[in-house]
Amino acid sequence: MPDIMTEQTSLANAPVKQSALKRVTLKIFSGLNTFRKITINILFFIILLLFIVAITSDEGEVIVPNNSALVLNISGDIVEQKRSVDPMDAFINEALKEQQKNPEVLLSDILNVIERAKNDSRIEMMVLNLQGVNRSGLSKLQDIAKALEEFKTSGKRIIAVGDQYSQDQYYLASSADEVWLNPRGWLLLDGYGRYQLYFKSALEKLSISQHVFRVGTYKSAIEPYIRDDMSAAAKDANKLWLTDLWSQYKNDVADNRGFTIDNFDENADVLVAKLEKANGNVAQYALENKWVDALKNRQEIKNSLIDLVGTNAEGDSYNHISFSNYLKATQPIFPIINPNTDKVAVIVAKGTILDGNQKAGTIGGDSTVSLLRKARLNNKVKAVVLRVDSPGGSAYASEIIRQEIELIKQAGKPVVASMGTYAASGGYWISAPADKIIASPSTITGSIGIYGFFMTFENSLSRLGVHTDGVGTTDIAGFGVTRPLTDGMAKIFQLNINRGYQDFISLVADNRNMTLEQVDNIAQGRVWSGLKAKELGLVDELGDLAMAIDVAAELAELKTFDTLLIEKEKSAKDLFLQGLMGQATILFPSSETVNLSNTDKLFIQLKAELSHLNLLNDPQGVYTLCMACEIN
Repeated sequence: MPDIMTEQTSLANAPVKQSALKRVTLKIFSGLNTFRKITINILFFIILLLFIVAITSDEGEVIVPNNSALVLNISGDIVEQKRSVDPMDAFINEALKEQQKNPEVLLSDILNVIERAKNDSRIEMMVLNLQGVNRSGLSKLQDIAKALEEFKTSGKRIIAVGDQYSQDQYYLASSADEVWLNPRGWLLLDGYGRYQLYFKSALEKLSISQHVFRVGTYKSAIEPYIRDDMSAAAKDANKLWLTDLWSQYKNDVADNRGFTIDNFDENADVLVAKLEKANGNVAQYALENKWVDALKNRQEIKNSLIDLVGTNAEGDSYNHISFSNYLKATQPIFPIINPNTDKVAVIVAKGTILDGNQKAGTIGGDSTVSLLRKARLNNKVKAVVLRVDSPGGSAYASEIIRQEIELIKQAGKPVVASMGTYAASGGYWISAPADKIIASPSTITGSIGIYGFFMTFENSLSRLGVHTDGVGTTDIAGFGVTRPLTDGMAKIFQLNINRGYQDFISLVADNRNMTLEQVDNIAQGRVWSGLKAKELGLVDELGDLAMAIDVAAELAELKTFDTLLIEKEKSAKDLFLQGLMGQATILFPSSETVNLSNTDKLFIQLKAELSHLNLLNDPQGVYTLCMACEIN
């Protein structure tokens, strides 16, 4: 018996012989794992070396030359808040000198740079090189134009230069003392329009069923999915606010350039006649029509600027400093915050409103509430400014944010809503409870309406030979995207939408001292300009963010205060990588200008239109979103 036990024990402890395939597989995986570790270590040491070289190099030091020109060569979309970008991805793009398809620049950075340059004795003048400016919104352009006018009060000149000017670029250029254009350049102002893609026929070809529940004559957010064209009601409503914005554009430019709005050639026949007179030369037409002051090629522009500010240290150009370098040179590394002074907190709500926690550049119900709560619980914060730049989104997330705003007011802290380019639908929902609402004249707001929208794919699956069947304990059991929508469920959804619309107009009525009937008459999903919204009582005053901060301080009875920007804190990992990559990218300067091809623009538009479907994450499937608010 002992011998048997010993034999069994020996067998149990004996190594198990592996199959040949298993041994080969393990060796392959072991080799791959070793290779992975070596690669990661090599990459780490490369990054570490770049970091050491960057921080010990003098190339990172930016010096503002005396008697120089500040070149406002901003590149990308002008935004209230940048979207979150992975630091490692940003570093790789910089290192490989790959241009971002849609770079962004903060409006606050532009305004701060202009303000600092105004009072900087080293800066003699400003050059507007706006070729890289993409989308911005008229309200942001108006804010920048106001800052440029303030800059000129210092006695310093502004000259705009360019090979061509887009409509947004020219709006800023018109603020300059002189506008120069390349003799073969381009400048045509075509006005504002709202054109979008429509997918009804495409969805029908795919046998996708669309289910729409809405309240509001003008709630056209879901029209791209249920129509192949814009409805007559939507056209009438859109034409009204587009015309309002275009009138503001024309009046501002005409004032800057010293001519009347009749100078805008909106009739094609008139434009053709003027172009024929200029022998088809668009630049010559711009000169004769007083859009520009001189036609100069790049070398002539350089020589003229050398005459004004002299030659740079290298001797190859005029004495100047770029926007990005001036920002680096003048921006404090560590903002000085006095912990003892009273604060007016500024919280930016930019982007589509979504449920849950969201990254910067998008409004998350939970993440935005967290920022508002910080302001409420901070004893030094005496007032809050909510800077809204949003076309709306999730109705539920909007309501969660509104509830937190009410808590701030209950804590005795006044709240002021400052509207940027957009504050429509959900953007107005979160603005409505504020003690004061301040909008830009060109803010796109209103769109007080609500809808529900989702798709089911039972017909699409059926074409593929896939079917859904089963049993449930109730009439509504088993609801999902693979089954047809029953009449009962459709009625339930519509009743919920009706209730949501009543909640919306009641919210507005209660906070704007209006009756339900008054709100309903101007609601219905209709969009208004800030100028018209003030006439209708939807906003209190017309002004910018600075005015909103002053109003908030006044409501809180503050004589002295500091402005405190409350934003989502980055993780320790992101901060480390951002610092590391920020230093290392000094070695790889990126291009200042990004030009998109027509194909790029088409794919960006198509992606933007379809991406709205991915943004619809409301837990109840109810949305207050203005997709018609973007202009072309």
